[in-house]
Amino acid sequence: MIRFRHPAFSLGLLGAIAIPSASAWSLQTVPPIVQVKPGASGRVLVQWEPGEIRCNGTPITGQPIRRPWNQLGWAGNQAQRAVTIRFAIDATGRPVSLARETTSFVPLSEDVEPALAASRFAAQKPQQGCTVTYVMRSSPLAEAQVPELMSYTVHPLSGRLPEEGWQRIRDAGGTCLNEPQPQPLERHFPDFATIPATPGVRDWSMIRYDIDAAGRTRGAAVLVGTGNRALDGAGVKAIRESRFTKGARTGCFYPYWRAAAKLPAPDMPESIRTTKVEGNCPDEHGWSVPPQLRFPEPYRRRSIEGWAVISYDVAPWGQTGNLKVIASQPSDEFGTQAMAMIRSAKLPSSQQGYTGCVDRVRFNMGPEVSPGVGGEGAPVPAV
Repeated sequence: MIRFRHPAFSLGLLGAIAIPSASAWSLQTVPPIVQVKPGASGRVLVQWEPGEIRCNGTPITGQPIRRPWNQLGWAGNQAQRAVTIRFAIDATGRPVSLARETTSFVPLSEDVEPALAASRFAAQKPQQGCTVTYVMRSSPLAEAQVPELMSYTVHPLSGRLPEEGWQRIRDAGGTCLNEPQPQPLERHFPDFATIPATPGVRDWSMIRYDIDAAGRTRGAAVLVGTGNRALDGAGVKAIRESRFTKGARTGCFYPYWRAAAKLPAPDMPESIRTTKVEGNCPDEHGWSVPPQLRFPEPYRRRSIEGWAVISYDVAPWGQTGNLKVIASQPSDEFGTQAMAMIRSAKLPSSQQGYTGCVDRVRFNMGPEVSPGVGGEGAPVPAV
């Protein structure tokens, strides 16, 4: 058995940004995207939208279906714009056995399967033959929806938001961006240890507020976020208790985020745990070159655990070969990662090598660290 344990995420917050007042907006709804036109940087905001989900031809509804995180792409460089996932749903409503219908590389799609793995359906009889197609939408940063740009700043997978994105935020108005910008004299934070985390999802809340002439906050409310009510309430309370330099301002915003809770791997069936393959491989063996233990990065970001069972043969000089995935959960990507790890490893030399070796690889997150406040991000560029 090979076990891989990765350090857990820490908890914290992203730095403040300030944009104008806006009505409540749901990240579960993707607005129409205009035709892409290159900006000064040539970057565009990329979003993945899930289509209809069917199991054996019958439409079903998620509770909820998680959207993949927004990313930055290049204008005119998104040739492949759809990803279809095949999967099953277990009795608890959890998506399992995720696999893409095509193995061709699709840029900026690495969070599609993890987002589906973090989704949920109604608990009922297990379902097979499920499919969903995610479609890529892109928009120029200067025309992207402000809440979607804000969502990207919480999950900056492709690097810092370019100037056009920040300018889009500034152009929306709000006196919080006027110089000199208000500075925090007393910044309060939620007690993250008391806020339930969501398995596989980094929750966040963007809090809108104004500042009166004395530097006290007014009208604090949630603008947008992932819907963690405890985090929403704690974020509003923290902003109400914060104090700033004197000078009335409107349209200030500040995000708080809560790291994802671990989403444990599905149980490994007894039939898989006891799998044998015909051959002469000893049950116990050592490694002359141990496997390079690497957690699949897209699943690490969401704290999603998994496992894989791999069969392989060994040459007399210790090189592994003829690798096959017997089973993996919750996605075939754990099987792909486990094969790469074992392929790079070597066993001690033997007289005639081995056949029918089987190893079980478990990808486990480490214990969650004590909740705390993360480092603040860079401020909004000066106007």
